[in-house]
Amino acid sequence: MSELSDTTVLIAGATSASGRAVAQALLGNGARVIAVGSDQGRLETLSHEVPGIVVEQADLTDGDDVLELAMRVHARFGSIDGIVHLVGGWRGGGGILGQTEEDYRVLERSFTALRYVSRAFWNDLIGSAAGRIVIVSSTTVEAPAAGSANYTAVKAASESWMQALAQGFAKANAASAAVTFRVRSLAGLEGTLAASVVGLWRADAAELNGRVEELVPPA
Repeated sequence: MSELSDTTVLIAGATSASGRAVAQALLGNGARVIAVGSDQGRLETLSHEVPGIVVEQADLTDGDDVLELAMRVHARFGSIDGIVHLVGGWRGGGGILGQTEEDYRVLERSFTALRYVSRAFWNDLIGSAAGRIVIVSSTTVEAPAAGSANYTAVKAASESWMQALAQGFAKANAASAAVTFRVRSLAGLEGTLAASVVGLWRADAAELNGRVEELVPPA
């Protein structure tokens, strides 16, 4: 299985169950996988569970840390071809008055990380023969509720950023694509997500770029 043998993919927020599934799927198809997380212990566990990945510790909400990560990656591997952004989390409940500033700041970290990482590796994606960046968003963006207002607002901002990336790819006439997957919940969809990520390199960039697609459990 060497379909992605010349492809280097960075997984941001890689130590979750979904990150592990995506890493295994990409490795199984021949890709080089760089797994990034903030917890060194969890990264070491992941490296034992998924032999063959490269782990990198970084705080993706710190712009300087992300730039240092990019320098290390470029020095070791050259340019990358893909970013799978899985930095996330959930806090909610309590209606509008229950949407605390503390909760919002925690949730906003995922959007901050997306902005930093996509900028740090923008030239890589533009220059790749098949650059891909993908995030996992939520179906609540289309149906916001008071109890998840903070969460949905952050997801909507992330989707807007992805559409801006897509426009930038199109303007540069790059063979690159920004794709958003929406889910109700990732629990139980790890395999579906992993297969969908691998499939991004089987499709034409022009057909993928700007796509928003809901992932559903297999029938």
